[in-house]
Order: sequence, then structure tokens, then C-alpha cells
Amino acid sequence: MNFLNYSLAMDADIKELEVKLAKLVSLCASLREENAQLREKSDALKNKMAQASIKLEGVLEKLPQGEEAA
Repeated sequence: MNFLNYSLAMDADIKELEVKLAKLVSLCASLREENAQLREKSDALKNKMAQASIKLEGVLEKLPQGEEAA
């Protein structure tokens, strides 16, 4: 293989690598965004669960105890 063919083949490989790298960078950015959104949803759900737990504890405190009800 002469130098010109080797150089053209290497250029093609480098361009293919650039395309793959660009796709990888794009995928990483997309996954970071999705991860951030999932963290926000998780935090919101944790907050709702905490509020529900507080409400449930309040309701349980208002229920009569087993011995007092008899």
C-alpha cells in the first residue's frame, strides 16, 4: 500500500471516529439531562412520601387505642 492510499484510509477512519465520538457526546448529554429530570422526579416523590407519612402519623394518633376502645 502506498502512502497516499494509507493516508486516505486513515482519513476515512478518523472521520468515522469523529462521527462516532459526536454521537457518544450527544448520547452522554442526553443521558445527563434525563438523569437530572429523574433526580427531580425522585426528589418530588420523596417529598410527597414524607408529607404522606406525616399525615398518616397524624391520622394514626387520632385513632382510638385498642384498650381504650373496649
